[in-house]
Amino acid sequence: MDTSAHVPGTAAEPSRVLVVGATGYIGGRLVPVLLSAGYRVRCLVREPRRLRDQPWADRIETVKADVTDPGTLPPAFEGVDVVYYLVHALGTGADFEEKDRRAALAVARTAKEAGVRRIVYLGGLAPRQVPERDLSPHLRSRAEVGRILLNSGVPTAHLRAAVIIGSGSASFEMLRHLTERLPVMITPRWVNTRIQPIAVRDVLRCLLAAARLPDELNRGFDIGGPEVLTYRQMMHRYAAVERLPRRLILPVPVLTPALSSLWVGLVTPVPGNIARPLVESLRHEVVCREHDFARYAPDPPEGLLGFDEAVRLALKRVRDADVATRWSSASLPGAPSDPLPSDPQWSGGSLYEDRREVTVNAPAEELWRMVEGIGGDNGWYSFPLAWSVRGLLDRLAGGVGLRRGRRDPHSLRIGDSLDFWRVEEIERGRLLRLRAEMRLPGRAWLELTVSPDGPSRAVYRQRALFRPHGLAGHAYWWSVAPFHAVVFGGMARNIAGRAVAGRPAPGT
Repeated sequence: MDTSAHVPGTAAEPSRVLVVGATGYIGGRLVPVLLSAGYRVRCLVREPRRLRDQPWADRIETVKADVTDPGTLPPAFEGVDVVYYLVHALGTGADFEEKDRRAALAVARTAKEAGVRRIVYLGGLAPRQVPERDLSPHLRSRAEVGRILLNSGVPTAHLRAAVIIGSGSASFEMLRHLTERLPVMITPRWVNTRIQPIAVRDVLRCLLAAARLPDELNRGFDIGGPEVLTYRQMMHRYAAVERLPRRLILPVPVLTPALSSLWVGLVTPVPGNIARPLVESLRHEVVCREHDFARYAPDPPEGLLGFDEAVRLALKRVRDADVATRWSSASLPGAPSDPLPSDPQWSGGSLYEDRREVTVNAPAEELWRMVEGIGGDNGWYSFPLAWSVRGLLDRLAGGVGLRRGRRDPHSLRIGDSLDFWRVEEIERGRLLRLRAEMRLPGRAWLELTVSPDGPSRAVYRQRALFRPHGLAGHAYWWSVAPFHAVVFGGMARNIAGRAVAGRPAPGT
């Protein structure tokens, strides 16, 4: 992908750039683009090991810091020319606007004190002639963050985009699953809202070019694709690209954003707490008011990528299992990140454990293949109905449920979301540790290990751990304990059995 752009008056030597949000959907795709363009890249992350398995990990500098803790920021900003600010607190609770505000103020202050030459921020495209107080909380927060950075004293480029079309984006996953799963839809009025979607590769091209804007430039830019479409037209166009029968879409006026987000959460992999701000943002028309960015970074000779081609490319990535990042790539701020309770640094307290061990008459490599293939379309090797019900209950409670699936059907890396788990640690061939991100009255982990026992035999060990929170946590563990023999016992037996048979889990 050629994302280069010529901008007059730029320095010839590559600069050091800081990417804040490298574990997220856009950040994880921007880093290799910056590296290919010759930049020296530093990544600010809360958990540096989250980047360990990235193919570009050995080409970057990583600094551990947290935008919500201003005292940790100065070392990350030292000697930096350009800061890419790509984080937000969407989906973290009712106070996400305050979290975004505090983080933006901390970054703005630190960038100014460090002598940063430019900040580049990717925000949301706001509707015309709508007062900021009337915007959805999501768009209002994005606008406020942009204003804070523009007033920071550091020249800032605030790029404003609407719906981003790319494999793994939340907007694309929402569109894809609604269209594929519902041939007939009773939909809210927002399906008739006009939107100017943009392909993710054009977003990356603009972000790259923004680093070389003239030093004195401090302003916002609307960025969008070449077409303005309603959401209804986007669904029809998606169906045509996928060669699906034409969808019957019946808008009704009674579905509120809350009901709409529940509906989206039940049909698509995007949970309600993420779907709601996205849905609320569709209440108003979001169309570019200007195309000024092209003065500094001209459009590609072939033009901006159209909607249909963006969908085709995204679907090809999905089919080829070549999705670099997903909307769920970033861990949820505030999600459990405690050390495993059996680790030495754990502070103690109640801990429940279900432990299983099976000797397997198969090579360790074959057993590991079954372990690393767990989840997503491959399933969880035991009692599919129980897992499906647990996933549905989690979504009804506002959790992520099972539909997040996997980024890649064969391999995992630290930080990957895996249904309602996240990969906390992986040592290929030996250890897979998952941390629960479902709604629970406590903290939970699932640890799977493989140990060779000769050339054609291995030992499979499995631990499910739960640290309860309060009386509800204890009650939860004992209420599900009777099912452990079926769920966890069945998982251990079936993983072993399939390793012997040399075939992966079924897709049920």
